[in-house]
Amino acid sequence: MAFLQNNLPSLSAATTLFLLFLSLPTLSLSLSSSSSIHDLLKIKGLPAGLLPKDVKSYTFSENGLLQVFLDRPCLTKFDTMAFFESVVTANLTYGRLTGVEGVSQEELFLWLPIKDIIVDDPKSGLILIDIGVAHKQLSLSLFEDPPDCKPQGQFLSLNLDL
Repeated sequence: MAFLQNNLPSLSAATTLFLLFLSLPTLSLSLSSSSSIHDLLKIKGLPAGLLPKDVKSYTFSENGLLQVFLDRPCLTKFDTMAFFESVVTANLTYGRLTGVEGVSQEELFLWLPIKDIIVDDPKSGLILIDIGVAHKQLSLSLFEDPPDCKPQGQFLSLNLDL
């Protein structure tokens, strides 16, 4: 009995270490082995410039769920204006971001949510953007480099700068 009482703190510490060890695979998946979200996009066959430069952090789970966190909502320009909410989510597989939430694109004075972003054949030089009511094929070159993204209030200066 004295043996159990003397070793009880050790068992508790061992149990704590074991539980911590079990949680490590989940933590490492959410932190990702890539040095940045832009590197992860390239590894997955997508251009780095799909997301703005100033991504604060991201998680990428084993099942492909990608969550990207920005400091604040912001605007940038590709072929037209694009709006990023402070959290962007999607399912990431090779060459595809599907079920995108948190990104909208301006089309004919309307803001339409982007649903999917697909690169079927990188050699074609094209990327498909699904905005629900239509599909757009754009040049991959528009998305080579991560864009600057400005706060919503700087919309006018963004239009003048770009």
